[in-house]
Amino acid sequence: MFPLFLQRPARQPKPPANRRERMLEVAGRSVPVVIRENPRATRLTLRIEPGGRALRMTIPKGVREADISDFLTRHHGWIATKLARYEQDQSLKAGGTLLLRGVPHRIVHTGQLRGVTEAMVIDGEPVIRVSGLEDHLGRRLAAFLKKEAKADLERLVAIHTGRLGKAAKTLTMKDTRSRWGSCSWEGNLSFSWRIVMAPPAVIDYLAAHEVAHLKQMNHSAEFWSLCRSLCPGMDEAKAWLKRHGAELHAIEFG
Repeated sequence: MFPLFLQRPARQPKPPANRRERMLEVAGRSVPVVIRENPRATRLTLRIEPGGRALRMTIPKGVREADISDFLTRHHGWIATKLARYEQDQSLKAGGTLLLRGVPHRIVHTGQLRGVTEAMVIDGEPVIRVSGLEDHLGRRLAAFLKKEAKADLERLVAIHTGRLGKAAKTLTMKDTRSRWGSCSWEGNLSFSWRIVMAPPAVIDYLAAHEVAHLKQMNHSAEFWSLCRSLCPGMDEAKAWLKRHGAELHAIEFG
């Protein structure tokens, strides 16, 4: 006879001790609430994740579950108002619209298996034509926006670095949800390709912002003065991103 060994189920990784999650019912939808303990926090704070996908709550150490529930109940109206800005189904479909440089474009699925994704005007209407399988539509649109964003930002970075007299080392496109761009100490610039959905003035501001960091790796008064000299319309562009940035992050490309 062979000995019988019981196979133990694989252990699931435990979440960090200072992080936990619960679900909250808001206006007929279930929303994850990620709760993090921060020993330096002095009060409970709550914010909406980009796209309204979740709530992030920061609490001081030792706060009771009952106090967390009470806090969420008292702010239920605020949460519902904020989440109402986001549609629950934010995926892209044929016949829907997608912003390109601030202009709404109707998405046209050609039905052909091969072909390039391209923006054009048909009968006076801006459209983006997409080929391939319909299941791959979001993925193809994301690749198209990434290519367009790279072309715009390479051109704008070249203009602003020429004015600054300081060159960037590399330029990469990413899909970051926490920031629109970054600049490393080595001079590597990184941008979220989603910015190409914003108006041209906003794209220009983002390029100027990260280029200014090549000289000022901070957000001091000197930095903002330099940024404004590169992009005189900085304040209007910042305001646009504050109002609409989360809407661009909310779009699901699959």
